[in-house]
Amino acid sequence: MATIRDIAQKSGFSIATVSRVLNNDVNLSVSEDTRDKIKAVAESLGYKKKQGVTQLNNVAFLYWISNEEELEDVFFKGIRTELEKQAKQRKIELVRYHIDDGIEKVDKNSTAFIAIGKLTEREIKYLEEITPHGVFLNTRRDPHNLDSVLPDLKLMTEYMIQFFEGLGYERIGFIGADDYDVETHEPIPQLREITFRNYQREQNNLKEEDILIVPASTVKNGYKAAMKAIEEMGDDLPEAFVVATDPLAIGALQAFNEMQIPIPQRVAFFSINNISVTKYVSPPLTTFHIDIPTLCETGLDLVEERLTKNRTTAKTVYIQGKPIFRKSTPSIEGKK
Repeated sequence: MATIRDIAQKSGFSIATVSRVLNNDVNLSVSEDTRDKIKAVAESLGYKKKQGVTQLNNVAFLYWISNEEELEDVFFKGIRTELEKQAKQRKIELVRYHIDDGIEKVDKNSTAFIAIGKLTEREIKYLEEITPHGVFLNTRRDPHNLDSVLPDLKLMTEYMIQFFEGLGYERIGFIGADDYDVETHEPIPQLREITFRNYQREQNNLKEEDILIVPASTVKNGYKAAMKAIEEMGDDLPEAFVVATDPLAIGALQAFNEMQIPIPQRVAFFSINNISVTKYVSPPLTTFHIDIPTLCETGLDLVEERLTKNRTTAKTVYIQGKPIFRKSTPSIEGKK
C-alpha cells in the first residue's frame, strides 16, 4: 500500500507538504497546481487515506442576534443551541461571537464562518478578508460568494393562502412585522409580506385594510394589531389570517378569544415556526414546522464542503417546511 513517503518521493514535495495537502489543511499556502500534482500522484499510486472524523478548527460562529430578539423569538435560540450541539458531535470547533462583541473580535485566523442575523456590508467585507468560506443561516447575503441556508418562506406563504382558498375563503388577511435595512435602519417589508401582496395582487384580491403590519414580531404586537382590527372592522373582518410568525399569531388568538370571536368558525389562523407553545394555546395553532436540525445540519455540511473539498462556487439551499394542522383552522379530511 502506498504511503505518504512514497508520494513525497515521486512528486518531489516534502512529506509535510504532501501530508497537509492530502488532509485538506486549509491553512497550507500552496498553489492549486501543487495540490493537483500531489493528488494525481497519490491516485496513481493507489493511496487510500485512513478513514476517520476530520476535525475542523476555529470556525467563527457569528450570533448577530440581540438578547432582546432571542427572548422575543425562541426560533433564534433554537438555531443557536442546535448548531452548537451538532458541531460538537461532528468535531467542528465553533468559536461563538455575539453581536455585542463587535466584528473586530473575530479571530483573523478563523478558517470559515457561520452567521445568524443581520451583518452590515462593512462586517461582511471584514469577514471575507479573513476567509472566503462563509455560510449564512436564515438569511442571504453576498450570494455570489457566500453560502446560505434558508427556510422557503415564499413557498410557505403561498401554501397558506392556497390552503384557505381551498376552503372557499374569499377574504384572507395578513399579520406581519416590519423588517429593517441593516445599513439605514429604515423599516422594509419582509419576504412573507411581499409574497402575500404579490399573490393577492395577481388574484385581484389585495385589500390594504386586511394587511396588519407591526414594528416587531412579538406576542404583544400581535395582540395590539388584532384588537385594532376588531375595533375598526367590527363584523367586517377577514375570514382567515396568514400570520408571519407564531408570536404574532399567539397574540392575535388572545385578542380574538377576549372578544369572544370564535376560532376557526369566524376567523381562522395559520402561522409559521411551530414553536413549542403553539400546541398549548387556545385553540392550538396551525403552523408550519421549520426543521431547525436540518437547517443546521445543512449549514455545517456546506462548511465542511468548503474546507475539505475546496469548493468555491457559492450555494443557496432552501429548506421546506411541514404544515402542522391544529384547531385554529378547520380540519379537512386529506389535509393532514
